[in-house]
Amino acid sequence: MDNEYNRYYIKIRTIFGINPKTIHEELAIALGPNAPSYPTVTEWAKRFREGREDVNDDPRSGRPVSELTDENIELVREVITNDPHSTYDDIIAETFLSHGTIERIIHDCLQMKKITSQWVPHQLTDEQKQERVKLCRENLAKFRDGSYRLCDIKTGNETWIYHRQIHRKSTNASWVGEDESPTTIVRRGKFEPKNLFSVFFKSNSPVLIDAVDEGKTMDHNYYIENCLKPVVKEIWKQRKSAGTKGTKLL
Repeated sequence: MDNEYNRYYIKIRTIFGINPKTIHEELAIALGPNAPSYPTVTEWAKRFREGREDVNDDPRSGRPVSELTDENIELVREVITNDPHSTYDDIIAETFLSHGTIERIIHDCLQMKKITSQWVPHQLTDEQKQERVKLCRENLAKFRDGSYRLCDIKTGNETWIYHRQIHRKSTNASWVGEDESPTTIVRRGKFEPKNLFSVFFKSNSPVLIDAVDEGKTMDHNYYIENCLKPVVKEIWKQRKSAGTKGTKLL
């Protein structure tokens, strides 16, 4: 609306025969930094001298805003439903809509965002998933009715630990002076030294930490001899009176 007011002023002053330079100076005094530029004043003054009446912008070329229709929204939704990994180029090829229109439909209308897939160690079958859900519900029910105690549950996992630790970028940030160079951190190499650890723990402390020696492979025999059996022995040490009775190893 401000542009229209400015153009009405330019139009009236042009009708009175005032030159564009004077009109621009008047607008600059009245509006300060919000005044239209001198080339803009000159262009609109020229149009009004040539007989133009309308103060609105000319229609712009390109795709109309009407592309944001229910039909196009459903079209984009269908492409994404058929292939959740579709790229913008894929959707453009299928719908013939512009990149900007597709972006508005996805983010504003469909309320969707693209995130990377989550990696999982195993692809479970439906039966395995149901069995795990069943066991979890049974354990949860026993925990709630007092049959299980949190301290009776033992679990474990394996992880690789590199000899040289690299912290996250946010913790590596440092203050530097105007003429100082930022510190550098060498990226971790693919074959840097590392060790595989098996860690078993309970609710309040670790039970067993096993480091696999260099050159050895963790197979089922290694896991039984170096992890499961030592865990059972450690539980006996910590619970001499009860032993493994009531212990749940998950």
